[in-house]
Amino acid sequence: MIYFDNAATGGTKPLGVQRAVASSLKNCANPGRSGHKLSVSHANIVQNTRIALCSLFDGYETERVIFTKNCTEALNIALFGILEKGDHVVTTCLEHNSVLRPLEEMKKRGVAVSVIGLKQGELDYEAFAKAIRENTKLVAVTLCSNVTGYRPDIERIKRMIPERAILLCDGAQAGGHFPISMKKQGIDVLALAGHKGLHGIGGSGALLFSSRTQIKPLTYGGTGSMSLSLEQPDFYPDALESGTLSYPAIVSLFEGTLYTKQFLEENRKKVFSLTEYLHGALSRNRKLTLYSKPNESGIVAFAHQTLSSEEVSSMLSERFDVAVRGGFHCAPLIHRALSTAEAGLVRASLSEFNTQEECDAFIHALRLI
Repeated sequence: MIYFDNAATGGTKPLGVQRAVASSLKNCANPGRSGHKLSVSHANIVQNTRIALCSLFDGYETERVIFTKNCTEALNIALFGILEKGDHVVTTCLEHNSVLRPLEEMKKRGVAVSVIGLKQGELDYEAFAKAIRENTKLVAVTLCSNVTGYRPDIERIKRMIPERAILLCDGAQAGGHFPISMKKQGIDVLALAGHKGLHGIGGSGALLFSSRTQIKPLTYGGTGSMSLSLEQPDFYPDALESGTLSYPAIVSLFEGTLYTKQFLEENRKKVFSLTEYLHGALSRNRKLTLYSKPNESGIVAFAHQTLSSEEVSSMLSERFDVAVRGGFHCAPLIHRALSTAEAGLVRASLSEFNTQEECDAFIHALRLI
């Protein structure tokens, strides 16, 4: 099968990731929960993964690198752990439901939410300053739209908001695709999916946050520390990491992060080139309307003139053995902004493991459809 669904999860994992996961399943131990050599060695890998992520994303402190099972959990920990009744949040129409649904719940708990829309196909940047209130605590913006591959100008947004406001970024479709510097870009909280551009396996994710951000626990339980106390530890990472960590997921993220750091520039150029090639060819198909521009996240979104996105996706899978995603991609507000809330969009998403020959086969299949 031609796998063009990498924005959902990376279809091919680097060899180092595969080997590390296989080894972790042969030598199982609970990292940091026991004093024997295997548990200690696993705990060292966990710590090294925090260091690697902090280095790759120019994070603030390794203690403020928290492991999660996905980006959604990371975002939930941040949103529910920071916001309180009476606070105000500014977000955008680009966001995934992993931001929008927690905020919808927070509205029921007394948190006010303002949503920034589009203006001539771009985010309405001037609206950020107008949306700020005295009680604005947090601004939540994706680093890359999972629907179109559009990248907001984070530095510009940072300049538009007051220094006191916490800037939270959803990095699910950004992490591993292009450089991200939390310190230089002024990002206070960064949520990551490990299983996409960072090449980890499913069940891997992370939350990185600055020293000026305090996050309350979403879950309570055993941490391997202060075991005689009934109170949750008040120090990081223990405060936010209750229960046994998934060592296979973390070790996959460790190897994936090392691979990403080594090949980031090479891979981003290849993905952009493939996306540009595919975009150019599909733009010449009169039956298709494109909603993406060439981008480093590998996303090409389009609509068919007469067929729904799910029909096109199904035909590609059943007749041509091509995996893409059709539908609404868990991001309702951007579909309303693009007027695609009725038939959805087909999303092809590429990685550096894809080839031009696969793109040609995909282009041919769409011509036949």
